[in-house]
Amino acid sequence: MERFQINRLVRWVNGAIAICLLLFLVAAYRYAWRPLPQTSGTIRAFIHERVEVRRDTLGVPHIRASSEEDALFAQGYVTAQDRLFQMDSLRRLAGGTLSEVVGPAGLSLDEDSRRLRLRRIAEAAYISMDRRDRAVMAAYARGVNAFLQTHLNRLPLEFTLLRYDPQPWSVVDSILIGLHMFRTLTSSWRLDLEKRSMLAAGDAAKVNYLFSPRAGGDVQPGSNNWVLSGAHTASGKPLLSNDMHLEWSLPSVWYMVHLQAPGLDVAGVSLPGVPAVIVGHNQRIAWGVTNLEYDVQDLYLEQLDDRTGRYRFRGQVEQARGEREIIRVKGTSPTELFTWVTRHGPVLVAEGKDRMALRWAASEPGTVDFPFLGIDKASNWQEFTAALTRFRGPAQNFVYADVDGNIGYRAAGNLPIRRGFSGDVPLDGASGNFEWDGFIPFNDLPSAFNPPSGILVTANQNVFPAHFPYPAYGRFAAPYRARQIRDLLASRQNWRAEDLLAVQKDVYSGFSLFLARALVAAYERRKAHNPSLEEAIALLRSWNGQMEKTQAAPLIVTLTYQHLRRAVADSAAPGKGLIYDYPLSASVIEELLRTRPSGWFTDYDQTLLRCLSDGVEEGKRVYGRKVARWRWGSYLLLTIRNPVLHQMPLIGSYFDIGPVPMSGSTTSVKQTTTRLGPSMRMDADLGDWDRSLLSIPIGQSGQILSPHYRDEWRRYYNGESFPMQYRKIDAKDVLEMLPQLSRKKE
Repeated sequence: MERFQINRLVRWVNGAIAICLLLFLVAAYRYAWRPLPQTSGTIRAFIHERVEVRRDTLGVPHIRASSEEDALFAQGYVTAQDRLFQMDSLRRLAGGTLSEVVGPAGLSLDEDSRRLRLRRIAEAAYISMDRRDRAVMAAYARGVNAFLQTHLNRLPLEFTLLRYDPQPWSVVDSILIGLHMFRTLTSSWRLDLEKRSMLAAGDAAKVNYLFSPRAGGDVQPGSNNWVLSGAHTASGKPLLSNDMHLEWSLPSVWYMVHLQAPGLDVAGVSLPGVPAVIVGHNQRIAWGVTNLEYDVQDLYLEQLDDRTGRYRFRGQVEQARGEREIIRVKGTSPTELFTWVTRHGPVLVAEGKDRMALRWAASEPGTVDFPFLGIDKASNWQEFTAALTRFRGPAQNFVYADVDGNIGYRAAGNLPIRRGFSGDVPLDGASGNFEWDGFIPFNDLPSAFNPPSGILVTANQNVFPAHFPYPAYGRFAAPYRARQIRDLLASRQNWRAEDLLAVQKDVYSGFSLFLARALVAAYERRKAHNPSLEEAIALLRSWNGQMEKTQAAPLIVTLTYQHLRRAVADSAAPGKGLIYDYPLSASVIEELLRTRPSGWFTDYDQTLLRCLSDGVEEGKRVYGRKVARWRWGSYLLLTIRNPVLHQMPLIGSYFDIGPVPMSGSTTSVKQTTTRLGPSMRMDADLGDWDRSLLSIPIGQSGQILSPHYRDEWRRYYNGESFPMQYRKIDAKDVLEMLPQLSRKKE
């Protein structure tokens, strides 16, 4: 009887497991498998002529159409197939409607977007936009909406979990996503507040030194991309590389695509929600972009009456415009947000009695143009440059190469002219003495064409020469990446596209090696035989500057640097050391240690060793007492979470990437932190387009059951890439799009 009961219990448990498994499979099919895109066969759409979409082994769509309009329609359609939830999330994030679907967790993000007036800027831009640009975006929007209208009953899983349906796509939505990227690349106003706080607490000369816009050793010209002339390559034709560093995301920031139509044959990466190719190549030219880092934001201290909105400007009283926003929040009552807008912009900061308005280049009239289709179709330097004259921002470094052997560089974007001030601290808004004097003319911006060296390198460093006719200020990167790229490229000849991956994944840090040697020298000069530091010093003494995940020395240097940076900042502004995190801080501190001016520390060596001791003790508490067993990858431990599915119990982490140990640092060519890293890698071969390489970090699709959800991650992680299929396309799936009206003829 007892055995019978046990067998019955086993059968019951097995049956329950089988039922649960069956229910799980049914749910997986209904909510995750059915939404997968149709990538083969035939569909009907409102297009003029037949469109063919061939998807290669990575799921990259190669779109062939009889007109630009149909090609852009198809681009909107296929991007929505793979990235609809990402596109919807981005427009909500930019437009300030995220909390409608995620609840209070998104409220602060919505408030930030509403205060910046991103939707209002986008709507105004739509009204003033060139009709040709509007037509390009409208064709793309129609493609997105064609997908939406036919798939409302089988949307990606995230919509089901969050229980909402996406609204139709619009041109304003595409502008919003562009503005979100503008904000991502140009938000520097918080640095102005940091400097102001440090100036209020410390020595002005020292604080200004720490925020130096030009900390020595800058390489000209300008951000991670580079181009080699044929004199340095095996084919005798140029090579062009680009790897833009942006915040990690799942799915990836970029979407790979190939567009073909009369007069258009371009491949590369696009921004989900925005038409055309942003970085890539066509039949004759290749180009890459990186952030110029020019400061296009200024805070203005306004003499504002919060009750009435009246404020003073040049001795007169002006009236600010009040803007009221109602933010709907899922699961709770709506929130009201009120913002005064002065002639300088929205009042963004309130500290005590201070009210600060933000002026931002993105909100200036006429800032939003869309030149990328013109870039995609350019066939030479003159046409490329002509297209760039319409590029308003965010300010970027563009590198260029063509099949005729020419290479070039261009800075582009709306860069404010500041006369007599730099805008690195909040400005007096009432006096009228700190107004922008328009924007630097395009023809006056830094540029180069066929330089004698045959090498052009940019890595976010300061690209403006000392004799530049306009005051130039930005949050430029320290020059270590640019210097290392140039040194590597100049170290050999006969480069091929596949060779350039070694440069893109290089993890040598010139600054970290400098600091390691400075620590060893200080220890040896003082003959300080400290048993607690001997192991760390021995590791630093034999280290070669490689920020490899398996080594201990990078972690020792980084922990020491954090204490040193705080000590330096505290010397300039006592008590403010923790807030100092300036992009050029490594270069500033290196110069300080090389020159050792008086007034900072009574004994630089003692300061260095104290910071080393503090760093080692901190490391021992976290990573163990045996320093030689530390691993840099334990500190640089990356996890990329699926923004929605990560929250699912038990299985949510399966859809994440990581945790995985990473190599690299902020001062290595492979610029890597737990927040950002290379968002794509392209190596274009102007001698043979089909020898070009292109990859994104994770995969083409945001749909969890797609074979392209994360099929690129392993090779990306190992510093490898994939052929950039262009002329020879290995089509795994072919989707034929036919005109909707053709049914009448059948």
